[in-house]
Amino acid sequence: MDTTVVLLLAGLIFLGALVLGVWKYRQILHSERHVAHPYVDIAHRAALLYSFATLLIAVFVELSGWPPVVNLVAAGVVILFFVAAIATYVYHGWRQNTDNQLRHPVRGTAAFMSALIVSEIGGVIVLLAGFVQAQLW
Repeated sequence: MDTTVVLLLAGLIFLGALVLGVWKYRQILHSERHVAHPYVDIAHRAALLYSFATLLIAVFVELSGWPPVVNLVAAGVVILFFVAAIATYVYHGWRQNTDNQLRHPVRGTAAFMSALIVSEIGGVIVLLAGFVQAQLW
């Protein structure tokens, strides 16, 4: 069941990426310079990349030796931050308020980035360790 949940999330992120691609395409068509806002472009590309990263996470979940709840929590934390990052890019693309969210960060940006770094790397370490434990030892 844990792998199924992660695969479903990968599919939903991929579907979101396709929808973001339509938004990007429409902006390209209607822009004087024929480019989308930088954060619309980033949201589209990030969603595509994160959908495939989530597939890799699903493989680690499938082949992990940890209990399903450990795999789901580790994968869930990583995927939550993937989606949060995409949502942030969508927000800036919708508002068209910046071309670099870190140039003038809002309050909490550093804390969010620190949590993202620790959570994404930590979650992948847990899943990779479960894979190594089950498949190589």
